[in-house]
Amino acid sequence: MLKRFITYYKPHKTLFIIDMICAFLVAAMDLVFPMFTNYLLKDAIPNKNLRTILIFTIVLVLLYVVKLIANYIIDYWGHVMGVRLQYDMRKEVFAHLQTLPFSYFDDNKTGNIMSRIVNDLMDISELAHHGPEDVFISIIMLIGSFGLLCAINIKLTLIIFACIPIIIIFTMTKRMKMSKAFYDVRKKIAVVNTKLENSISGIRVAKSFTNEEYEMEKFDEGNTQFRTSRSSAYKYMAEFMSGMRFFVDMLNVVVLGFGGYFVYKGELGVIDLSTYFLYVAYFMQPIRRLTSFVEQYQSGMSGFKRFVELMDTKPDIVDSDNAREFKDVQGEIEFKNATFKYEGSEEILSNINLKIEKGKTLALVGPSGGGKTTICHLIPRFYELNKGKITIDGEDIKDITLKSLRKNIGIVQQDVFLFTGTIKDNILYGNPEADDDEVIEAAKNANIHDFIMSLPEGYETYVGERGVKLSGGQKQRISIARVFLKNPPILILDEATSALDNTSELIIQKSLEKLSKGRTSIIVAHRLSTVKNADEIVVLTNKGIVEKGAHKELINSGEIYARLYNSQFNGYFNDSELEF
Repeated sequence: MLKRFITYYKPHKTLFIIDMICAFLVAAMDLVFPMFTNYLLKDAIPNKNLRTILIFTIVLVLLYVVKLIANYIIDYWGHVMGVRLQYDMRKEVFAHLQTLPFSYFDDNKTGNIMSRIVNDLMDISELAHHGPEDVFISIIMLIGSFGLLCAINIKLTLIIFACIPIIIIFTMTKRMKMSKAFYDVRKKIAVVNTKLENSISGIRVAKSFTNEEYEMEKFDEGNTQFRTSRSSAYKYMAEFMSGMRFFVDMLNVVVLGFGGYFVYKGELGVIDLSTYFLYVAYFMQPIRRLTSFVEQYQSGMSGFKRFVELMDTKPDIVDSDNAREFKDVQGEIEFKNATFKYEGSEEILSNINLKIEKGKTLALVGPSGGGKTTICHLIPRFYELNKGKITIDGEDIKDITLKSLRKNIGIVQQDVFLFTGTIKDNILYGNPEADDDEVIEAAKNANIHDFIMSLPEGYETYVGERGVKLSGGQKQRISIARVFLKNPPILILDEATSALDNTSELIIQKSLEKLSKGRTSIIVAHRLSTVKNADEIVVLTNKGIVEKGAHKELINSGEIYARLYNSQFNGYFNDSELEF
């Protein structure tokens, strides 16, 4: 874990080296002052050597100016290095998230993922900066002070340094408990973030059901767990910190007791003992730094462990070694003995064989849970088949690069997602390199241009979070404009109009018909009036494909589709009344 952490320093090794040099200078200068003091008290001051006193004073001033500059570099550029490491990690983890399949996001909550990217990396950044610096300064201070103190009195020095193993044993004993406690805190704050993100996203639903108190209870449950976990972590930290302070106090007692005894025996001068007290004060600095480092290390490495867990999550849908770019797509799609099930569930699709001719429109109808949306998600490889294969223009989609495959597929869903930003930003998502004229043309094709121009800010109108400032029909037409701009040869319309009123549905239906023209289209719909013009209609149930054909053909057969269509036409519909 530590080796992996160190690799992130490589791109910033120049800054790291400068930071370590400055840390060395700061530690060395802290060691100089007690020695200067010892010499002046024993020699220059008693002998009234004013010239030596002035020289030493000027040298100290110059040294402290250098120390000032070194401290500035440590405090500023050291933190900059930490921020750059954090930037690299955040960029890496975000890029990695883009490669993970839908199944990962099905199993992991948004707030948990956000906690790993934001909170954990913040503490990792602090460790990246302060960790090496604190350890380096502490080592220099301990070794330097040991050597200089030995020059004054070896016996007293050995007695003082004999206490260090006791301090180390105490530190290691408490370290494990602190590590577990802080790791648990990470998990608990992720739970709080998840509940917070969920509550804020659903705030309108909560208010409409007057469930504010219920949401508060849910949030407080996770918040209480975090409080308990954090309190436990602070308990171990308090034991650690108070114990370390006790050892510091005891070292002063050791110096006073044994030092006084050596003065009594004539083995140590009073001025040398005063120098010892100065060194012990400096000697405490590395111990305090190490104490702080242990706490920071636990917090930072527990965050890094969670970061590594995320980075080590491998995408199960990747390009094959011989995958090629998909060009000149005609759009003929075929399912061959396709079988699929979600993890932990029964088979959704079983040995499905289905062919869609290029430029034709296929409609998928049937009860919920039959696998209609699953088929739509399998074509762009959002999920992977368990058995069988899917081909486009005769080529297995596993042999096509994911990027070029998905670039040639446009999807319009029932649940439209608009990004926070302007209308123009959201339309441009279909093709970020498009110019204003192309954006306007796409909006006109989607029958949304006139509405946009009626707004005070036009295309620069802010849509609010998830497009909350727009109606369902307006959001849907923007999503259609987005696909017009993408201009893919394959189109998937998954319940694109089912949540709309009749007026909006009529407008959008015209836009969709225009969008589907000349493209291979797959339409999933419950409202059968929207699919009767499809070239082929497939009735899909949990038993598989039970019926297919053109609208008139299926109506004349008097089977499932006909009963389903007539039940809707007569104004009622109940899945349970139909035998699929």
